Amino acid sequence: MKAVLICLPLGILLAACSTPSNSATRSSPTRQAPPDRYATQYLGANNQVVTKYSQAAKIQKEGFWHGGGSGAPSIVIDLGDQEARFYRGGELIGMSPISSGREGNRTPTGNFSIIQKDRDHFSNLFGNYVDSSGNVVVRNVDVMRDRRPAGATFQGAPMPYFMRITGGVGMHTGYLPGVPDSHGCIRMPSELAEAFYSNSTTGTPVRVIP
Repeated sequence: MKAVLICLPLGILLAACSTPSNSATRSSPTRQAPPDRYATQYLGANNQVVTKYSQAAKIQKEGFWHGGGSGAPSIVIDLGDQEARFYRGGELIGMSPISSGREGNRTPTGNFSIIQKDRDHFSNLFGNYVDSSGNVVVRNVDVMRDRRPAGATFQGAPMPYFMRITGGVGMHTGYLPGVPDSHGCIRMPSELAEAFYSNSTTGTPVRVIP
């Protein structure tokens, strides 16, 4: 049986059943997702229905970069609004929509600073397993959890304009699906990641708020 994938906003779920619909065979009511969450159902092992929740997508504001300003740079990462805001001398000069860490891998909150900058960074934890010809064998792996197939090698995911703030967490160019989706990093559109990268230095303060 092929996997059944259902994504519905605000926790409204539909029961998927392969048997004819009648009062004797109807599925029991499914759980509602918490507020502001999407519920995703799929068939797992032994055809058991698995339900996972993720934050509901929000319409994100279009980013901008005005530049200018004077004084020291600082960055605020707003996880609730899914935005990164760049200040110079307290003046807002740029904003980028982001995708932060998903449930189970949430981006840590608090006061940090940029401790490493790498324009052409590659992850040493997340990426793909590839064969000797570079063909993907297993996609989107975590080397700490996913066993490497025999004969395969690890190929780290590209993270251009990487700015590390703590541990394995940093800002970088990446895919933005409109919801928190990363392993903890702060993904940004390429042009805005470049602007943030070019206008910050090692030591630039970064505040991450819920």
